Amino acid sequence: MSLRPLTAAAYDQTIALWQACEGIGLSDADSRCGITKYLERNPGCSFGAWDGERLVGAILGGHDGRRGYIHHLAVHPDYRKRGIGRRLAEATLSALKAEGINKCHLFIFNDNAEGIGFWESLGWTLRKDISVISLVLEKGTC
Repeated sequence: MSLRPLTAAAYDQTIALWQACEGIGLSDADSRCGITKYLERNPGCSFGAWDGERLVGAILGGHDGRRGYIHHLAVHPDYRKRGIGRRLAEATLSALKAEGINKCHLFIFNDNAEGIGFWESLGWTLRKDISVISLVLEKGTC
């Protein structure tokens, strides 16, 4: 098992992995164009876990210069409970620290009990004092 920075060249494998994992919400922003832009803006902050040539885990992470963000972390069901998710999270957090980012947020569905439990096991705190409010500026801008 090896971790490597995630690149746009792995888009097809990455999107297939995310689609195969419960709890991952995908949107227009996860188009090839959207993910490519995100990776180019945040080089070295997203990672893939590879078993040979098979992508078995992926994390999408980046920052805005002030706060870090994790948008998707998924490990293929056949590869869970092996520490892959933890390693991916640690790699992204290490990359964010190297960029001078001192705090990170992540987005998770409220009903994703398994995901919330995973993040809490890594020391994250589920906040109940804030909510996310969204507005679509233009659908399909890529």
